[in-house]
Amino acid sequence: MAAKTSTTEKVLRLARQKGILRVRDLTEEGIHPEYLRRLCAAGVLERSGRGLYLLADGDYSANVTLVEAARRVSHGVICLLSALRFHEIGTQLPHEVWMMIERRAARPRIDYPRVRFFRASGDAFKAGVDHRRIDRTPVAVYCVAKTVVDCFKYRNKIGLDVALEALRDCLRRKRAPVDDLWKYARICRVERVMRPYLEALV
Repeated sequence: MAAKTSTTEKVLRLARQKGILRVRDLTEEGIHPEYLRRLCAAGVLERSGRGLYLLADGDYSANVTLVEAARRVSHGVICLLSALRFHEIGTQLPHEVWMMIERRAARPRIDYPRVRFFRASGDAFKAGVDHRRIDRTPVAVYCVAKTVVDCFKYRNKIGLDVALEALRDCLRRKRAPVDDLWKYARICRVERVMRPYLEALV
């Protein structure tokens, strides 16, 4: 009985440390995944999606779906509308998590949360990645300047009006240095596209 109690405590400690538990987190610690089912049945944990578990009484932020996506797709980076929302830029409220993966990476198959994938390669993928902690979990998200530039790079998918709104809001509230915007515009090869808008607004 004592062993079962100590294992349960270890599972709960892991949940508090990581924010969101995966089956893999338990198996790496030599704990049988059956403990997840038992704790869900007891109302201590909640299953948020296949293979993802939250503390039932956990204090999670509004960005918990970003955490869930990051736990599912560890090689992805939160981007575009989801990154705008995270940085509180503009007025976009995406109904799915927007995530960037490398151009040649296999497309992840996940049932929850809903994720919309975009692809980039080289420095356009690697540059401007911030590693933030959300609900005790490390999440890769593009910085403000890279996010705004990406909006221009993917303007045909999200709309030029969204990109312009993000740029205006970023500059008006001084959320990123203009030099950083130019730097990422060069990396993403949209310097010529952004130039007239940047020059008009600065």
